[in-house]
Amino acid sequence: MKAIQIQQFGGPEVMQLVELPDPVASVGQTLITVDAVGINYADTHQTENSYLSPQQVPMVPGLEVVGRTPEGVRVLAPVNGGYAQLAIAATNSLMPIPDGVSDGAALAMMVQGSTAYHILKTVGHLKAGETVVVHAGAGGVGSIAIQLAKRWGAFVIAVVSAGKEELALSLGADVVVDARAADLASELIKANDGKNVDLVLEMVGGKTFEDSLAALAPFGRLVVYGMASRVAPRPITGGELMHGSKTVSGFWLSHCFGSKALMHDVILELFAMIAAGELKPIIGATYPLSQAGQAHQDMLDRKTTGKIVLDPSR
Repeated sequence: MKAIQIQQFGGPEVMQLVELPDPVASVGQTLITVDAVGINYADTHQTENSYLSPQQVPMVPGLEVVGRTPEGVRVLAPVNGGYAQLAIAATNSLMPIPDGVSDGAALAMMVQGSTAYHILKTVGHLKAGETVVVHAGAGGVGSIAIQLAKRWGAFVIAVVSAGKEELALSLGADVVVDARAADLASELIKANDGKNVDLVLEMVGGKTFEDSLAALAPFGRLVVYGMASRVAPRPITGGELMHGSKTVSGFWLSHCFGSKALMHDVILELFAMIAAGELKPIIGATYPLSQAGQAHQDMLDRKTTGKIVLDPSR
């Protein structure tokens, strides 16, 4: 089979298209013929070995695929080594995909959709009438989080880079803020009619984290689910949190894996929204498997929107 493999850690340039032996399923596993591969920002951390869990080389990156079982059932599957034409998945983790859900839309639910759901509801405790700030509002998680937050009654401020404002507004954002704003905290408060905000979904790190914390209202919550800038924020003190009765929480989707309620049931709920036309995942570019490195570079350069997909047939 063709696959993308890395022999040493580094940037997009370390990914190479190679021929590898076909994997063989063991008891409790299913061999998936891969039709589409989802790319996640976490994959760029995998190849650098800057992910939350340590990686080992040689390695085939990739956490999710859509494909067919030996019986021909179309499924969404979490995997290790998804950048390939064949992949092994735990049989009890397979999720059949309804006819009304495309391959790209299904892939968008495995990581981005479930993450958006949990950072808003499970960790963020969003309530109707609150203001939520969605950083990277045109990205995979952000584009879904905007829609879910509006569905659940929030006022949504989307933070986006230049050229992505119209997309965020079309998804339901009430107002957009430029991610490059020099005083982001002030811009967020201004966008909320001069009031501090209730919930921030933060995945940038560095100064963005600090400005987001400063923009929180009393009893506001900041949920950290990434650090795309690769810059850690400064340490915060207990006194800072007490002063504003603020909460800072972290979220890592790995802690939901293996839980029917937190993964399988959530994704089925999201599938139902898609099939009903109530949730519209943004499917961005589809790259040939051979151009996985370019896909990573475009994602790092913030040139992409929505869900990015690899086609293993090319």
